Amino acid sequence: MEWTGVRYADGPTVEVDGRISASPERVWELVSDIGLMPALSGELQSVAWLDGASGPAPGARFTGRSRHASLGEWETTSYVVACAAPREFAWAVGDPERPSALWRFSLAAQDDGGTLLTQWMRMGPGRSGLSYAIERMPDKEQKIVFVRLREFERSMTATVAAIKGLAEGTSTVTEVRA
Repeated sequence: MEWTGVRYADGPTVEVDGRISASPERVWELVSDIGLMPALSGELQSVAWLDGASGPAPGARFTGRSRHASLGEWETTSYVVACAAPREFAWAVGDPERPSALWRFSLAAQDDGGTLLTQWMRMGPGRSGLSYAIERMPDKEQKIVFVRLREFERSMTATVAAIKGLAEGTSTVTEVRA
């Protein structure tokens, strides 16, 4: 990722993709399983569906507990804003109208029977933990945003690689967690 000088209010985004030698249906099983996600993330610690939901559906809610060395620990509520098997799964963190972040997995079938998986996220426009860091050091906003975007890019690259390994059967959840 190259320096962009972007600010939080600009709604900065990160996108990572990877080709997977598995059907979109198989990849969908993995990306739409929120219970799997903490095993693929160094930051996300746990998730749980709310309101009796047991799987993804438009409007379904789930909580996520996260931890970061610089930002501490926090809990969020996310809302599923797109759920079209086996093509798209997206959720808004916090208020769906003004989320602190919007996350999306997009799946595209390939001619060889595989899948192009894209993970994308946008910061803001709602407030997040990063907002507090920016308020404490407004002169460093662009650097704070850039560092966080790079962290997301590294994490998302690892997530897509882990999903690839799981979908292709070359790794297990236990190996991914290690």
